Amino acid sequence: MNDRKQRSTTAEDQGCLRWVLGVPLVILYLISGWFCWTALTIRPSGPWDDDARAGIVLSCVMAIAAAGVALLIILMPSARRALSRWWLAPPLVLSLVAAVRWAVTG
Repeated sequence: MNDRKQRSTTAEDQGCLRWVLGVPLVILYLISGWFCWTALTIRPSGPWDDDARAGIVLSCVMAIAAAGVALLIILMPSARRALSRWWLAPPLVLSLVAAVRWAVTG
């Protein structure tokens, strides 16, 4: 009887932990996604447009930073127990997109 109650409490704790970790992670994903979108939509007018290139680089850096914070949260031991591995995909994809855009910008 006591073992069943403890398992139920553990499952409830993990459910709460998913919400406590999931909400900030989704917010960080949205922030990183917005910066990625900004980096992808800025178009320099020509080779002389240093301001647009600086905006692209700043957007890429901010996207990678937000995704990096999300990755740090996901890689915490308590988060790894509560969240599935699919939570790793968005920050990795967003970081990759931002890094490629930054590299293409030159």
